[in-house]
Amino acid sequence: MRPVDRIPAQSWMTASPAAAVFAALAADGVPARFVGGCVRDAVLGLPIGDLDVCTPARPERVMALVRAAGLKAVPTGIEHGTVTVVADHIPVEVTTLRRDVETDGRRAVVAFTDDWAEDAARRDLTLNALYLDPDGTIYDPTGQGLVDARAGRIRFVGDAETRIREDVLRILRFFRFWARFGEEPPDPVGLAACAALASRVPSLSGERVWAELAKLVVACRAAEALSAMAAAGVAACLWPGSADVARAVTVIEIEQSLGLKADAVRRLAAMIGAVGNVEPAVSRLRLSRSEADRVRRAFRTEGGPASSGPERRARIYRAGSQAYLDARVLYTAAEREPVEALAQDSALAQAWTPPVFPIGGNDVAALGVPPGPTTGRLLRLVEDAWIADDFAGDAAACRAKLAALVDQGRQQQ
Repeated sequence: MRPVDRIPAQSWMTASPAAAVFAALAADGVPARFVGGCVRDAVLGLPIGDLDVCTPARPERVMALVRAAGLKAVPTGIEHGTVTVVADHIPVEVTTLRRDVETDGRRAVVAFTDDWAEDAARRDLTLNALYLDPDGTIYDPTGQGLVDARAGRIRFVGDAETRIREDVLRILRFFRFWARFGEEPPDPVGLAACAALASRVPSLSGERVWAELAKLVVACRAAEALSAMAAAGVAACLWPGSADVARAVTVIEIEQSLGLKADAVRRLAAMIGAVGNVEPAVSRLRLSRSEADRVRRAFRTEGGPASSGPERRARIYRAGSQAYLDARVLYTAAEREPVEALAQDSALAQAWTPPVFPIGGNDVAALGVPPGPTTGRLLRLVEDAWIADDFAGDAAACRAKLAALVDQGRQQQ
């Protein structure tokens, strides 16, 4: 495999932990190269995330060599050739070159190989099929990866439909990588393949779908990517029920207008669109408990505009700042309310810290009220009055209100 270019060596290429892994393999003459995302990002001058290395050495040999060098080796995916090597407490995934023997759209049976081109041919996108020596030498077995990466062109390796049939998740990865790196319109061949095979998306596990979608919806071209997914019929296959892409696009515009951080869960809630779609989407995507609760609260919370500052604060206190802001943003997007009407609500939700209700059950007991439902009822009445007074009362005022309610109740007995 001939080199095609060279970039200046960077510290992450030559320093630990990568250097420790390469040294351990080189001690027995084993060749290895960086591969995938770290190479792509290095070519584009972006920060490096996970470190992935590939080698023709079989996983058992990799483990023996790195352990002999005093490194920790974990067989995280040994049937697929992957060993996680831990150096200086940082994981480096080392994977044996491989080719697919059998695929079913979700997982593959692989055979190990010594051929770098065979390994590249089974990868998803050309810009992810680049290899790199620690000295900065770049290899591009597909002949398209380097030029595509630099041009912001997202293309499948080889035949697009074949790549998707091997792993249907590649449909979502096509749109996700275009949302992050795309500089040109989506590749028409890849787009057509995604549309043709969109009906296979429901065969994917919900966790894998959400993992891709969560990254896609916060990428720099998320709005355009979601619109392309909708046009290709992919968005309609994400969960049972409809996907309101137009509302999600509007939420993206609102967040950008208000300077809000791109928020994957809020944008997902916008895509879910209607309360009737919440549980099917939550179940399908296997959201975490906190993510699912947040989506539900966004739909349960009143999202219309408040008439006054005290009403805004009351809503934030009862619902929580996050749910209040989510509901307001979703309402504004659905009703096409001017963003200016939301600005004050957004600022308050982010800046105001709701006070803590200053009394509790001990204060009720101190007035001789026996434990039971009456305690909760009395506290709710005092809290409602405290909220209606815009949280003006201190602990003494709330205790006085509580005492008056207790006395009133005794007089009525």
